[in-house]
Amino acid sequence: CFICHQSGATITCREIGCEHNFHLPCAKKGGCITQYFGLYSSFCSDHCPQQTVKSAPEDKTECLICLELVEDSISYRNMVCPACEHAWFHRDCIQGQALSAGSACFLCPLCRDRDLFQAEMLRMGIRIPQRPPSWETAALFERHRRCDARECLFPGGREQAEEEGPWRLLLCSSCAAEGTHRQCSQLSHTTNNWECDRC
Repeated sequence: CFICHQSGATITCREIGCEHNFHLPCAKKGGCITQYFGLYSSFCSDHCPQQTVKSAPEDKTECLICLELVEDSISYRNMVCPACEHAWFHRDCIQGQALSAGSACFLCPLCRDRDLFQAEMLRMGIRIPQRPPSWETAALFERHRRCDARECLFPGGREQAEEEGPWRLLLCSSCAAEGTHRQCSQLSHTTNNWECDRC
């Protein structure tokens, strides 16, 4: 590995004639870029793609994400939105935003451009997961579906229930975060409301 000088470096710079090899964990330390699309090309610090912007950040420009100062020149650690060329951010900050927002909501934090912004971020080695944002996980939209009684008596187990009768699953009428079969909490077969112990 041309960065840590240890053996086992399996990533080779894609530039023809370049003999630099490196480990994936060493890439960031060495200023290398791996593109997470297409051929998944990797480039050493000498041959990695550069952003083509007309100006460097102004003096005392802050990262739009962490609000800390960015360097006063274009570098591996600083990035800019290619659409507006006014939104500056640290590579680590924009990578964190990409992982959180996913491809569905990953936009320039300033001008809100999506297409040109995502294409440039991918080219510059930012990994953008192909999924909805992490704050819209499926769990938020799913109904609680298990019996949380101390001892579940249903032969089918905690995850099963019937539409009616003693094995109907009732959710707590206050929080809806706990459930019980009527029989497991010794409720009448006609009971339709129940509150968990916490509520």
